[in-house]
Amino acid sequence: MTRIFLIGYMGSGKTTLGRKLAARLNYPFLDLDHLLEEQAGMTIAEYFASFGETAFRVAESEILKSTAYPENAVISTGGGLPCFFDNMEWMNANGITLYINLSPKALISRLGNNKDDRPILRDKHGDELLGFITEKLEERNAYYQKAHIVAEGLSLTAEKAEALIAGKTAL
Repeated sequence: MTRIFLIGYMGSGKTTLGRKLAARLNYPFLDLDHLLEEQAGMTIAEYFASFGETAFRVAESEILKSTAYPENAVISTGGGLPCFFDNMEWMNANGITLYINLSPKALISRLGNNKDDRPILRDKHGDELLGFITEKLEERNAYYQKAHIVAEGLSLTAEKAEALIAGKTAL
């Protein structure tokens, strides 16, 4: 049984890499953000606006722990999910965690075109955006670093991810 949880900051490529890795391994792909949106009947931005971050983090944790995962699966998580409650420990106990590590500048270049889809970033630009992402990464680093695998995101491909994961378990 191999459940692979992809973690990292928004824009790190969890969903993109997750789909490619799942296809390469012939595993199903699950996106926890999409599962939450389906169950809530609204987007994450709408959920945040309606209920606030605390309620969102509770719902996100419940989705993580109550989903009936296939024996083998690639699972993309929300960027903050590892940093709340015992979510990181739960993922480490129930699968292999892979942290897609990117610098703040790399994240900004990836997020630039999709900022409007991310309410927390919508009104931030330039140095303010860089400072915000840098600060968030510093806050989350202790959680992200608990991952079984920490991978440099700029050069990470599905093939490289598969090799890193194979080094941790027999696939």
